[in-house]
Amino acid sequence: MPRRSKPGFAVLTLAASVFSFATLAPSTAKAGDDDWLYHWPTHYTTSDGTDIGLVLRYQYDVNNFSNDDNKFKDADTNRRKYLGFYVKKPGVYDATVYYDFQSKQWQDVFARLQSKAVFGEDYGALRFGQSKTPVSFEGVTTSTQTTFIELALPSQAVYENRRIGVDWAIQRKHWLASLGYYGENLAGKNHGHTLAARAVWVPIHEATDVLHLGVAASQERPYGLVNALGVQQPATASFKAPPEAGLTTVTLVSSGTLTHVDHINRLGLEELWIHGPWSVQGEYLRAQTTFDVPKPNYDLDGYYVFGSWVLTGESRQYHDGNVSNVIPSHPWGAVELAVRYSELNLNDGRVLGGKEHDWTAGANWYVGSHLRLQANVIRAFSNRKGLVIDPHIFELRAEVFI
Repeated sequence: MPRRSKPGFAVLTLAASVFSFATLAPSTAKAGDDDWLYHWPTHYTTSDGTDIGLVLRYQYDVNNFSNDDNKFKDADTNRRKYLGFYVKKPGVYDATVYYDFQSKQWQDVFARLQSKAVFGEDYGALRFGQSKTPVSFEGVTTSTQTTFIELALPSQAVYENRRIGVDWAIQRKHWLASLGYYGENLAGKNHGHTLAARAVWVPIHEATDVLHLGVAASQERPYGLVNALGVQQPATASFKAPPEAGLTTVTLVSSGTLTHVDHINRLGLEELWIHGPWSVQGEYLRAQTTFDVPKPNYDLDGYYVFGSWVLTGESRQYHDGNVSNVIPSHPWGAVELAVRYSELNLNDGRVLGGKEHDWTAGANWYVGSHLRLQANVIRAFSNRKGLVIDPHIFELRAEVFI
């Protein structure tokens, strides 16, 4: 029987430290004050406005499982260890490079040029390098800004993650659009190319009132590799999702390896509503795989919806077509409660990948602009080929980010 670990010592130590600093902060402190909770000396601005700074993201997680038929092992360890830098001259260009020392992979590595600096008019921005592909609203949200510890089931299964490529994006107060072409990633994996686009309408865009409606789509054409004998292998694809826990590779639903793949069409419909301390976010995701041999297409889909309430009265932040963390207005921070339902169906025709739906309850404590503690309780329900496994999961995360 797998060992059931106690919550990690590191996450509890960090939590205690955060609590101590928060309670010792001056009672008059507010978001925006020049104190250590909000203004860390991690960047430098030159006389011409160029900003140079560090990128730092450290996350320590605890995952505890029960009612799981001994399929999972409890774990507590580092989830992400990002370190890098950025340089930005507002209205002209910006560049970002950072590496995850936990997964040993490059993350964002790109440079972006604003058209206004060249043409005198804003026709959007052109970006070169490795960046996130646009299908999955949750997926393109920075991991330190997501409401829950891990992505929802359909986001994990459908999201294509980072690729090397070029994209163009333009934004106005009430709409934005982007178009990109991508190849493999810097790890030399995911051979092939992808064409992707996203469009968003924001009919309500105020400081604490937002309505965001978007659609994203892509077509991926994976390449098969040549083996050691010089024989061309067929292209493959696989769709799966762990039960919204990041410290396990065990999946309850999986399509298995699909061979002779010709292309994969992805579609995402996204919605976000923010009204003061209340918010609702949802997304429908679909992927259709076609083959270069005579056999039926493989279709999968899923969705999630969640609601959140910042019980201390602040609002979730929104800018550049995405969400970011609550900025506390109290010296001891801000507290957010949230509930999410997610569902994923990997059954189609002869491919019996299984069905799963998860319920997640979460709590977030924001301390200043760089510290956050999270707790999630998950009830997962899965059925694959008649095998029913319904694990209970408890997760903790302590994170520091810049």
